[in-house]
Amino acid sequence: MPDSSQLVWLFFSVSGRVSRSAYFLAGLLLAIVPAFFFYRFMLVAGGTTGGQEKIWAFAFWAASLVSIWSNVALGVKRLHDFGQPGIFAASLLVPVVSIVVFVVLCFFPGDPGPNKYGPRTNAPG
Repeated sequence: MPDSSQLVWLFFSVSGRVSRSAYFLAGLLLAIVPAFFFYRFMLVAGGTTGGQEKIWAFAFWAASLVSIWSNVALGVKRLHDFGQPGIFAASLLVPVVSIVVFVVLCFFPGDPGPNKYGPRTNAPG
């Protein structure tokens, strides 16, 4: 099991490289967490007046903002894996384009050995 510093690096740092499988699994997690909070918000939004909808709405927006940053950080590291500059990860912020870019980054192979962004995949550079 990874320690917390590895998880912080994976989801919040833009240095280093990340493999296709790690990128896909982390991206999947980053899609599921906000979706869960949105689901919970939709369950309570229609029938209650106790204020739970505000808690779930806040949790959804907080998770969404963290997810946006983490997706860009993962995209930068994935681009680094095949020697490209991370600025292209900005395309992950464009709504329809982001899905295509995510799929391409999941399938495009990385450099087999060291490159200028790090000696190996799944490690800080």
